[in-house]
Order: sequence, then structure tokens, then C-alpha cells
Amino acid sequence: MDLNTIWFILITFLFTGFFFLEGFDYGVGILLLIIAKKDNERRAVINTIGPVWDGNEVWMITAGAAMFAAFPHFYATLFSGFYIALVIMLLGLIMRGVAFEFRSKRENQAWRSHWDRALFFGSLIPALLWGVTVANLMRGVAIEADMNYYGGLIPLLNPYSLLGGVVFLGLFTLHGASFLGLKLEGDLKQNVKDVAGKIWIPVVILTVAFLVWTFLATDILNNPGFDGLIPAVLAAVSLLAYGWFLKKDKEGLTFIFGGLAILLATIMVFSGLFPRLMISTLDPAYSLTIYNASSSDYTLKVITIVAAIFIPVILVYQGWTYWIFRKRLSPESPDLHY
Repeated sequence: MDLNTIWFILITFLFTGFFFLEGFDYGVGILLLIIAKKDNERRAVINTIGPVWDGNEVWMITAGAAMFAAFPHFYATLFSGFYIALVIMLLGLIMRGVAFEFRSKRENQAWRSHWDRALFFGSLIPALLWGVTVANLMRGVAIEADMNYYGGLIPLLNPYSLLGGVVFLGLFTLHGASFLGLKLEGDLKQNVKDVAGKIWIPVVILTVAFLVWTFLATDILNNPGFDGLIPAVLAAVSLLAYGWFLKKDKEGLTFIFGGLAILLATIMVFSGLFPRLMISTLDPAYSLTIYNASSSDYTLKVITIVAAIFIPVILVYQGWTYWIFRKRLSPESPDLHY
């Protein structure tokens, strides 16, 4: 196994961790206005992710840095070609981060409601656009011989990618609901379960429809030599298990299988792409791969050493953070900060 493949696996790992952690993070923000009506209820919901949301986003920053260091042509093509979509996503994330910090600065209810809406849209927009972005990577875009995509935003908003965006939105919302099931107490916890039960079937239907369309329109599920079919099937099974354990009030297993659905779906995408990074719909020869888009061998060796040192540190620190803030919350909890 060469360093190019190792870095492809590492980037897969980073995005898998990001979608798992930030997935329930986005899901909590999306559910905020749906399950909580009173101020103290919303404070309880926000405080379930308040101490950890910024740590979850570190995974996205680390994944972006890894892309830049290991596969600079991939980074350049993705961030320049998808520029408008990524800027909109960034604005949503900024709005979301500000909402966390500003919401409780004043007691005024109108002020807090404003930031609650900002948190909702700041979670919904990135979740949707991540789905659109990933779906376009699976479907392919019009990359030319110079490794650039010039199409702009409109071609990216095709029916397939929009369905992918809705599927991501649904999976993240279910994941957020299962996380809240672990973190909340009382009536608020029951509200979460009721909402999750109502949206589970539509999410399953949309996800299966997206997988069928993926099979018909792309080679992600039948990529010669190394395809994403097995993780796709396992992701669907995990999503079905989510609904079963939700009805049985098995909170831990519900969260595990909701997370597994996201983990396996991410693995499906990257395994179906390998060894490609971005697919060209103009000519397969124009596609970016782990070889024609990579840094030099020397650079890969240096950043491998750096990653081997710092990634375990990040994992240990984040694990410790979740352990410290593991207790359940309710609207009556005395230590609600946000």
C-alpha cells in the first residue's frame, strides 16, 4: 500500500468522523425549533451540543487541511469549482457559531428567538449543501483537461444532487434525534422520540430511492475492483435497525445504528470513488485521482509523520471532552450555559 492510498484512507476516516459527529450536531440544530417551544426547553437542547460543537467542526478543518496537503489539485478543483456553494455553507456555519455565543447574552425573548432561528438555518443549510456536494462527487462534474470545473453553481443543483442533499438532511436529523434521546430527560425527550418516529419512514424511502438512482446513474455501487455496494446495503440495514430500536426505546442502540448508517454511507462514497477523487463527466481521463492530484512523495512522507503524532492527540482530547459533558439535561437543569 503506497502513501497515496494511505492518505485517501485517512481523508475517508476524517470525513467519516466529521459526518458522524457533526451529523448529530446539525441534527440537534435542525430539531431545535421543532421539539422545543419554551426558552428553557431550547436552552436544554442547545446545551446538549454547546460544549462540543466547535470540537466537532475541527474534523472538517482537519479534513480540508489533509486534502490541501496530500492532494492539492483535488483541493483546488473542489474549492474553486464549488466556490459559491461552499461560501453559502460557510456563511451558515458563521451564523450558527455566532448564535451559540450570542443567544443568552440578553434576557429578551425576541432576541433569543432570533438567534434560535439563526441556529436552525445555520444547521440546515450546511447539512443540505454537504449532501449536494457529496452527490456531485458521486455523479461527476464537467472537469476539463486542465483539472478545473468551470460550470458554476447551477449545474451542481441537479435533481440527483438535490435528492442527495435532502437525504443527508434526513439522516442528520435522525442522528440528532437519537443523540438528544441520550442527552435529554422528561417530556422533551418524548417529543424527540415522537418527531423521529414520524420522519423515519420518509427518510428510509428517500434514502432507498437515492441508492437506486445512484446504482442507475453512477458507478459508485459497481466500481470495478472496489465498489460501494456492500457498505450501501449495510447502511440501509442500519437505517432500518434505527427504526426498530427507536420503537423499542433502546436509546443507545438507536444512536449506534443511526451513526452506523452515516459511517457506512460515507465509506460507500469513498470506496466507490477509489482511486478517483473527482469524476469528470467529459472524459474519464480528465478525472482527478490519488496519483495525478497528489503532492510529491517527500511531502506525503512528512505529513504522514505529522498526522501520526497529532491525530491520536485530537482523538484522545475529544473523547475526554465527551466524557466530561456526558450527563443528561432537562429544562430544569441548573447549569444551562447557552
